[in-house]
This record gives sequence, structure tokens and C-alpha cells, in this order.
Amino acid sequence: MSRRLIGVTGNARRWSPSWWCIRLALLLVGCKAHRISVLNPDIPGNLDAIIISGGDDIHPSLYSTEEHDPDELDLERDQLEIQCISSAMDRSIPILGICRGAQLINVVRGGSLYADIDHMRNITSRKPHLYPHKRVAIEAPSLLFSIIGRTAIRVNSLHHQAVKDVGESLKIIATDRDGIVQAIEDAKGRSVLGVQWHPEYLFFLPPQLAIFRWLRQ
Repeated sequence: MSRRLIGVTGNARRWSPSWWCIRLALLLVGCKAHRISVLNPDIPGNLDAIIISGGDDIHPSLYSTEEHDPDELDLERDQLEIQCISSAMDRSIPILGICRGAQLINVVRGGSLYADIDHMRNITSRKPHLYPHKRVAIEAPSLLFSIIGRTAIRVNSLHHQAVKDVGESLKIIATDRDGIVQAIEDAKGRSVLGVQWHPEYLFFLPPQLAIFRWLRQ
């Protein structure tokens, strides 16, 4: 039985911990990863699913008129990943957005983002954490609940932006204790899921690995 081929977008750096962790997680669930970046922009026509991974902030011109530090932006990557999302939606293959990937799915659907959520954190930590320190509440029924089988999960947190206004045909299905959006999915049952945390750094935990196993459907 051949391994399902999963496209994985990301930055173009040679050393990318996110890419290597996603690649390993996919290998563990019986899938093969194909890296897509501005240095390797081809989107194979035989992809079975796609992951839009985390990284730099999304260019504010795509969702607002706010100014932003240009050193933290990569508009070329934004445009490539928008193309990947549109292609996956046209082909009706599963899409998993991780952190900025979830945010970009929302932007593609016409939603907006909070450029900085620091002022919104009253209960949750303002410091980034790789380990699963934050509790997230998950709605049931939902796609995410069907994947992990839980209404609450501990997650890591590396983001300072988040979904604000939800895009067309998307719904919020997980939030943290400050009410900040932690997961979105398609409201019409299509295979589109975005999580605000980084499950690739927690692949050793069964509920987190299950998110990647979902792409094997």
C-alpha cells in the first residue's frame, strides 16, 4: 500500500524544525511529506492533502490596513500558500492549517486577524511555550472532537496573532481560557481544519499525532 502524499508549506530555510517535525509525524502515521516553499513552489497534482504550517506573520495588507514591521513578513510565501489553499479547496482535499496556517485559511475565506493579542491575555501566559501548558476547550460535536475524542486538550503556544472575525463558511470550535480562538473548521463539513497551536512539536502525544493521522483518510 503506497503512502499518501501530503504537501507541507513553510519557510525556505534549510534548517526548519517545523518541517522536520511535521515530516516525522506524517511518517509515523503512514504518510509521505512533500515540501513546498518559495524555493520549491511547485504544487504536485497528486497530493492527497496539504498542511499550511506556521511561521512569519501574515502580511496585514491581506486582512487590514494596519502597519507592520516588514522584517517579520514574507508576502511571497503568503501568496504561494494562498495558491495552495485555493488549489486544495478546488480539489476538495483535506487542509490542515497550523498556527499562521490556520490564520491564513481564515484570511482566504475573508476573515480578519488580531495583529497582536498580548493585551487580550488576562489568564493565559504571555510567554511562548513549546510544551503543552495551556488548556483549550473543544466543542462537540466538531471535526476536531471526532479526531481527538476530547472536549479539552493541553497545547503549546507560540503565537501573538489570532483569528478575529471568522471567514465565510468557517466556525470556531476551540478557544483558550481568555476566549482567544484556538481552532476553526469548515462549517459545511468539508475537510478544512485550522489549529492555533503546533501539534508537530507534540507528536509524541496521541491526541496531537491523531491530527496528522486525520490526513490519512
